[in-house]
Amino acid sequence: MNVIVCVKQIPDPASPGELDPSTNQLKRDGKLILDESDSYGVEMALQLVDAAGGGEVSIISMAPNGEMSGMRTALAMGAVKGVLVSDPALAGSDALTTAKVLAGAVQTLGGADLVIAGTESSDGYTGTVPEQMAELLGLPSVTFAKSVKVDGGALKVSRQTEEGFDEVTCPLPALISVTAGVVEPRYPSFKGIMAAKSKPVDTKTAADLGVTAAGWAGAQQAIVEVAQAAARQAGEVIEDDGETFNKIVEFLDGLKVI
Repeated sequence: MNVIVCVKQIPDPASPGELDPSTNQLKRDGKLILDESDSYGVEMALQLVDAAGGGEVSIISMAPNGEMSGMRTALAMGAVKGVLVSDPALAGSDALTTAKVLAGAVQTLGGADLVIAGTESSDGYTGTVPEQMAELLGLPSVTFAKSVKVDGGALKVSRQTEEGFDEVTCPLPALISVTAGVVEPRYPSFKGIMAAKSKPVDTKTAADLGVTAAGWAGAQQAIVEVAQAAARQAGEVIEDDGETFNKIVEFLDGLKVI
């Protein structure tokens, strides 16, 4: 079984983020790390390949400046190779262009039995790229996967919903987006870290993939303003004077709770 995992490389959340005042977006000109939400996808892929008794896990990513530090983490976990799309012309790309780039990267690897992505990235939160990729690749898509099994040529997924879970079955190949906590990601071993340094990562440009680099000019999404979150207001303190319950009822009634 061959699985391709989309991994995003993001600025380290442990360090204060810095916005580019001209674009209102995070600066990504330094070292980038593997998005924690994508580590679940990498682990899920590795477990599925092990359960199948053979195959390999590949990774794809889109990042500036040829940055692949985050990809090396995924390779150290057990992925065997990767494709990095790095092109200055892609700066400012919207979700749809990103989906086109990642779909093109999947095709350069010859496709796979399963493509896995995170539900959404920690620094973007659009939550639309996996479904756009599925449409571009002509694959069935299952979102919010919490449990994933492969039975013959079928994919069986417990899909998380607000009410509980939907049990979904679809044919392979397919594309799924997994939620945090779907599995417990392994820590890369020292041996894995050393081996990751020699694993192949093929670098591509937008032109290599046949993608028109929309960039800032062609993006259909834009961050028009960034503002400081409003400070939390102090709550109302009610002292018990024997009639406190009436004040609480009035307060809840004002909130339309009762």
